[in-house]
Amino acid sequence: MKQVRIITDGACEGNPGRGGWAAILRFGHHAKEIYGFSPHTTNNRMELTAAIEGLRALKEPCEVEVVTDSEYLKNGITTWIHKWKRNGWRKGTIKNQDLWEELDRLANQVHRTRWVWVRGHADHPDNNRADQLATTAAREQIARV
Repeated sequence: MKQVRIITDGACEGNPGRGGWAAILRFGHHAKEIYGFSPHTTNNRMELTAAIEGLRALKEPCEVEVVTDSEYLKNGITTWIHKWKRNGWRKGTIKNQDLWEELDRLANQVHRTRWVWVRGHADHPDNNRADQLATTAAREQIARV
């Protein structure tokens, strides 16, 4: 399996408000930036969307290290999701359930993922770039996939 790193971020102008997401995909010396927007959303939905779109962009199953500055995203996919699944996803009680289910499918059935949390707005150049892309996408309502 190819080893890929995906650095993700989400942003929102108001919460809820205009949102943006971004993912930087790295494979060897290659990098690809993707980003998009939603006219009315929340920051947490954009964080989840960034990870989902990053994983969707891969053309084959891969070993993926997902880097995020969102504790919500990392804790949700590595810890909380196990209880949600054990309890049958109890419809209507889990915020952003549609996105969690899709992320679970991509992260655990299609790819092999490892999740890494980094402090936001710190010394991680790719995280800073993803933040810049997501913020710009939110403000300007632009996309590039």
